[in-house]
Amino acid sequence: MKGIMRKMEEKDREVVAEQLPDEDQLRRQVAALYALLSNIIGTDKLILKAGKLEALKYMRSEDLGERVLALQRLVFEDPTLDEAPAWEDIPRVLNEIEEEIADLIARRTVEEKIEKKIAEKMQQRHEDYVKEIKMQVLKETSGPDNPQTLKKLAELEHLDTISLSASMLETLKPTGLDQVVGQERAIKALLTKIASPYPQHVILYGPPGVGKTTVARLVLEVAKKLKYTPFAEDAKFVEVDGTTLRWDPREVTNPLLGSVHDPIYQGARRDMAESGIPEPKLGLVTEAHGGVLFMDEIGELDPMLMNKLLKVLEDKRVYFDSSYYDPQDPNVPKYIRKLFEEGAPADFVLIAATTRDPSDINPALRSRCAEVFFEPLTRESIQRIVKEAAERLHATISPEVPELISQYTEEGRKAVGLLADAYGMALYRQNSEETPMVLVEDVMEVIRVSRLTPNVLVKATDTAEIGKIFGLGVYGFQGSVLEIEASCFPAAEKGKGKLRFNETAGSMAKDSVFNAASVIRLVTGLDLADYDAHVNVIGGGRIDGPSAGVAITLALISCLQKRPIRQNVAVTGEISIQGKIKAVGGVFEKIYGARQAGIKQVFIPRENEKDVPADSLGVEVVPVDTIMEILDQVLLPQ
Repeated sequence: MKGIMRKMEEKDREVVAEQLPDEDQLRRQVAALYALLSNIIGTDKLILKAGKLEALKYMRSEDLGERVLALQRLVFEDPTLDEAPAWEDIPRVLNEIEEEIADLIARRTVEEKIEKKIAEKMQQRHEDYVKEIKMQVLKETSGPDNPQTLKKLAELEHLDTISLSASMLETLKPTGLDQVVGQERAIKALLTKIASPYPQHVILYGPPGVGKTTVARLVLEVAKKLKYTPFAEDAKFVEVDGTTLRWDPREVTNPLLGSVHDPIYQGARRDMAESGIPEPKLGLVTEAHGGVLFMDEIGELDPMLMNKLLKVLEDKRVYFDSSYYDPQDPNVPKYIRKLFEEGAPADFVLIAATTRDPSDINPALRSRCAEVFFEPLTRESIQRIVKEAAERLHATISPEVPELISQYTEEGRKAVGLLADAYGMALYRQNSEETPMVLVEDVMEVIRVSRLTPNVLVKATDTAEIGKIFGLGVYGFQGSVLEIEASCFPAAEKGKGKLRFNETAGSMAKDSVFNAASVIRLVTGLDLADYDAHVNVIGGGRIDGPSAGVAITLALISCLQKRPIRQNVAVTGEISIQGKIKAVGGVFEKIYGARQAGIKQVFIPRENEKDVPADSLGVEVVPVDTIMEILDQVLLPQ
């Protein structure tokens, strides 16, 4: 029995021995693992590591188990492992070591990739830094320019060398007050207000193209030459158009008054934005400091901006505010600190111009300003402008040209423009280098191409007409005649007559018809209700005010009594129900319009007598109080 058991044990040992690797194979495997570690770590580092982990003696041992123990300490970095694995456990331990080494190689591969990327980034940064240093050195030695920017600069400078002829209008612009035509009174008035030890803010009223901007600029030049004025020789004339200025509620842009470029907004300087410091930007009011700020079309200025401007006129300074401004910040530059704490100077004279009626201008602004009115240009003035422009142009013109141009415009600027166009037409026609002769046909060609119509036709005649009279109207600063006509027929039924008036007429003009009915009954004894009456404004002209009341009354009386009306006279004035003639506005402009139409005599309310210029523009002006004073002077006997 014992023999059998012994044989079975021996057989089992043989089976196990067959299943286990032989010693040589294991030693080769261990040696390979040592070689792999040496390649990964390095021979020297491997020996140093073995010394730290107290595995060096085991590495050099002839015992396979101890060499495996050394591998365990090296791979797992655990010096506390002190028992060599049993022979049967060595394959398993070697497998664990191989797996750990595989993980180590994988980690080492990832680390190498990361290190490679880090190295690349560091190299790129290094190169960028070197490049930046080089650029800085180049800027310090040669400035901010490079070959590309210098090339563009050369191209730009070359463009500056190319120029066409100067603008005709700029060439013909007056260079002295003596060259401004038709505005003698306005020039004198403006000089007394600007060329003074105490210059005033001024509003200039008048139609377009009569020289408001030119006169304002030239008046400043005169004032700068006078010792008793506060204007220095370098006093600026800053010009701006009120229609182009808009109010920004954010207050980040305000070219008129100035604004603050906060660090978060576009437009802030880089160094200021990086430091978080707001930077005030000065406006036109500060640019005009010590000089004149000329604002054209001030009637179109934004109301909010107008209120801001009024505050500046009072304070003579502009104040800035920003939530980003920190007075305790030591990095704030001195000039910014001064602007925030003291404001920017804005002591200037405002000269504002407008084509609007004074009633349309801000009352607060009017109270701070003197007012000067520029007159519409007469035909004689337009003709003189054309002649003088031709002289400065060194052009020869036909004698009829000035008269022809004066028929198509009341603006000096447009008259010069028509002459310039006709001059170009004459050059084209002549096709030579010689100075051309500007003929009537050249002007007519320009007029036809531009589709212009005569601005005023002579309407006055010496032939009297029944029921037709010239009234006077004004639009802006342009006066004109109104052709008012009336027809009357007995009504089909007495007391039930009908009255018709232009639908375009305003309510006050229609009220004038009812006032006229009362006056007619008072003066003639006739009841307008017994007639079918029709009042018409020829051309569909709109009448908003009461100033046509006298004209309507006379037209109705003429047709009722069949009395002809003189066609070389004009009337203006409000009619009361008692027959009194009341004051109206725009008398000067109306007289001018009457003169343009060939009217010889104008009847105005006596209350407006003070509004008549000294020369009356060559028209006989007759002030009257009542309708009775006009009847026999305007209406002829039956």
